[in-house]
Amino acid sequence: MTTVPVSELKAGLKLQSDVFTEMGSLLLPKGRILLPRDLEILEAFLIQQVEVGTDDIAKSGSEPTTVRSGTSESQGASLDGRDESEQFQDEYDKMVMLVKNAFQSVLVSNLSIYELRGQLESLLAHIQRYNVMTYTPPAMIEVDYIFHNAVLTSLTSYSIAQWIGLPQKDWMQVAFAGLLHDIGNAKMDPSILYKPSQLTQEEQEEVRRHTSLGYQLLKNVKAINEGVRLAALQHHEKVDGTGYPLRLKGEQIHIYAKIVGVADVFHAMTLEKTYRPAQSPYLVLEQIKSESFGKLDPSVVQVFIQKLTQFNNGTKVRLNDNRTGEIIFADRDHPTRPLIQVDGEIINLMLQREIYIECIVT
Repeated sequence: MTTVPVSELKAGLKLQSDVFTEMGSLLLPKGRILLPRDLEILEAFLIQQVEVGTDDIAKSGSEPTTVRSGTSESQGASLDGRDESEQFQDEYDKMVMLVKNAFQSVLVSNLSIYELRGQLESLLAHIQRYNVMTYTPPAMIEVDYIFHNAVLTSLTSYSIAQWIGLPQKDWMQVAFAGLLHDIGNAKMDPSILYKPSQLTQEEQEEVRRHTSLGYQLLKNVKAINEGVRLAALQHHEKVDGTGYPLRLKGEQIHIYAKIVGVADVFHAMTLEKTYRPAQSPYLVLEQIKSESFGKLDPSVVQVFIQKLTQFNNGTKVRLNDNRTGEIIFADRDHPTRPLIQVDGEIINLMLQREIYIECIVT
């Protein structure tokens, strides 16, 4: 084993020790056979020297070892996978329609909770086909935004409940919390709810009533627990006490409401609205991360972002300038701003802040 300056490295050499960034993140693991792209990465992170095998240096004049990505045919789209995706979409569409009917009928009749539960179970049976970061409802019309937001918030809340380690008995109830968190909007004036421009102060105060109204609508509904009702009431509360309607702080806010609050913000910003276009999910995650300091629950946010940004090297992405590239390294401290290789050029999104990932290319 010998230490070699990065400027003298050649492809094909084998690392004899892990290489870390200045911030302590693993850059390249011990045992990796260096590729030409790895040499560029080392230079981009200003790594001065690395440890490689002595025997490898002696043989470095030979052809470099070829390293292939670990992809199998089973990872590609199969007929079964396509069918399951279609089944997921079918169940999703049924769920949206059922939620829409529930919002329209809840003022004159009891909430059809058992019908909602049955369809929710059918949808969740296909949740492996749901990707929080990449799924977009096809052909969504803007007036149905509130119903799509309910279903997406339900699916994402269900996932978060598992990720943060809530007991299994809570998972379905958390999904209900996401599905019904905005049920109070059924009592809102449609001219305010669907107003295409900014709301006045009076209209904002009226909209804020949907939390209390939602709790009242769910108060006597069977088959849901108190956490679901409190999620409807508290999902706009902030951990620093600046939220509404009760200005609750920290542990005063139910865990269901904290989960739904994160999921709701994500989908509210990444779905198309009447008064603004959908935003990049990566920029939204950055905003959610900044809001975890005093607004959203930081422990829920941390797990949420960690799970959504577990990039694989080689993942293809489209940038906001329409260029397409692939992720070659994602720093755990800045997961939404990895290194991207585009046409042989390495772009460090941490340094070039005006550039960001628009979406994953599938």
